[in-house]
Amino acid sequence: MRTRRLVVACALAGALTLGGLPATAPQAFAEDALGDVDAPRTAAAAGARGDAGGESDGDAAADVAAGGEGGAVAAGEAADEAGAQAAGVEVSKDGDAALIEGAAFAIGDFSRAQKGTNREVGGAYRGYSYLVGKEEGAFVQAVAVDGCAVVYVPAAQAQRLGFDANDPADQEALRLCLVALDAGQAAGSLALSDVETWRFTSDPVCEVGAIRFEFDQVVDGNVYAFVIGADGSDLTDSENPNYAKPSFADFGRLVAPGDVEIVAAPTGLDAAAEFLRTLDWSPLWVTLKTTGVAIVIIFVLGLLAAYFCLHVSQRTKNVLDSVFTIPMVLPPTVCGFVLLWLCGRNTAFGQFFIDIGFPLIFSWPATVIAAVVVAFPLMYRSALGAFENLDPNMLDAARTLGWSNARIFLRLMLPLSWSSIAAGTVLAFARALGEFGATLFLAGNYLGVTRTIPIAIYFEWMNGNDGVAWFWTAVIIGFSFVVILFINLWSSRTTKYRKKTEG
Repeated sequence: MRTRRLVVACALAGALTLGGLPATAPQAFAEDALGDVDAPRTAAAAGARGDAGGESDGDAAADVAAGGEGGAVAAGEAADEAGAQAAGVEVSKDGDAALIEGAAFAIGDFSRAQKGTNREVGGAYRGYSYLVGKEEGAFVQAVAVDGCAVVYVPAAQAQRLGFDANDPADQEALRLCLVALDAGQAAGSLALSDVETWRFTSDPVCEVGAIRFEFDQVVDGNVYAFVIGADGSDLTDSENPNYAKPSFADFGRLVAPGDVEIVAAPTGLDAAAEFLRTLDWSPLWVTLKTTGVAIVIIFVLGLLAAYFCLHVSQRTKNVLDSVFTIPMVLPPTVCGFVLLWLCGRNTAFGQFFIDIGFPLIFSWPATVIAAVVVAFPLMYRSALGAFENLDPNMLDAARTLGWSNARIFLRLMLPLSWSSIAAGTVLAFARALGEFGATLFLAGNYLGVTRTIPIAIYFEWMNGNDGVAWFWTAVIIGFSFVVILFINLWSSRTTKYRKKTEG
C-alpha cells in the first residue's frame, strides 16, 4: 500500500510540475479517519495569490480548515489536463469511466447533472436537490457550489477499496479522475476543473460555512443529494444573506481498477467512421419526412390563398393578408402555444381528433402542422407578389378568348410567375426544415417520432453531446447553403433569359 501511494504521489508531483505548478502535493485536513477532509488545489505561491496580497497557500489552507472558506486559487484547466495526462489518467471512449495509474480504485458509471430542482421532495422542502439514483451508498457524489466542490465518498466504498481520506495522493487521484470525466460532459458550462476549493468527506452531512450538504438521502425510494442553508433556509433565494446557487453535480461508482474497461477512443478516419456508425439518424428522416409533406401542403395552400386574395375586395384582402402573414412575424413559441391550445382539448377541433383516436398534439402530424403554419407565409407572399405583377390586360384578353379561370391560372399565371413561385417554395422548404419553437411546443421531443434536427441540436447540446450537436448543425447549414445557392442560380438563369428575350 505504501509503495502504491509513493508511486501515485511521484506521478502527481510530475504532473503538477508539467502543468506549470510547484511539485507539491495538495494539503489535507482531516477531522478523523473518514471524516471531512479539505483539499484546496495547489497554486504557485508567487502567482495569483502572491500578486493579490502575498497570501501563501498555507494561509488559504488554514482558512478552509477553519470554516470551509478561502482556499488556494485554481491552477487552471490547462494545468488540470496536463496533470491528468502526466499522472496516467485513462478515460473510456464513452466518457463514463476513468482510472489513474497506480491507484487502488477507479471511477465507473459516471454522469453529470447540469441542473437540479428546488421544490419539495417527499412533501417537505429539503433544499436544492439532485437525484442520484435508487442505490444508497453506491455513488461518489461531487456537488459544486460557488467555487467549492464537496466530494462525498461512501464509507463502505472507501474501506472496501482502501481509499484513505487522510492521504493527499488518494484525494488527488480521485480529483483528477473526476475532473477528466467531467470535462467530457461539461458541454461548455462551468467545469469541475474551474472549481477552486475542494473538500472530501465520508460523512453524509457536511457543513461548509453557512451551507449544509446532505448526501445519500433516501426519500420515497430514491437517493438524493441536497444543498440547503445550515439554518434550513433556501440558499437560492436572492434575499437570503447567505445566497448561493449550486452549479452542477457529478456522480460515479468507486470501483476496483479491474472492474472498468478502458477502450481507447478512435482517432482520425476511424473516429469519423465510428461516429457515423453509432449516430442516431432518426432526426434526419423525421425532418425530411416532415418537410416533404409540409412543403406539398404549403405549395397548394399558398397558391390557393394568393389566387383567392386577387378576387376579393381590398378591405377583405387586407384582413386576409394580415391573417395569412402573421405567423411570419410572431415568435415561433407564440405560434406553438396557440396551436397547442387549438389542437388540444380546449377546442372542438382538437377534441374531435382526440375522440376519433387520432390526437394531433405530441404526434408526428403535429410536426407537419407546425412546419406548415410557420412556413406558409413565405409561399403565400411570394405567390401573391408574382400574381399581382402580372399584366391584368393580358388576363382580360385571355378571358375574351373564352379561357376559363382554371385554364388561365394553370396555363398563363403559373408559367409566368413560376420563377417567384419556385423561390418562395424553396424558402418555405428551408423555413420548415429549420422550425424549432412551434414544433417543440406542439409535437414535443419524441425520438424517432417528433425529434427533428433543430430539436436534436438543442437536446444533444443540453445532454453534453457537442459532437452530435455540431454534426446536425453542419447538416442544417449545408441544407441552407444549397437552398440559397439554388435561389441565386435560378434568379441568374431567369434574368439571363429575360435579357435575351428583350434583346
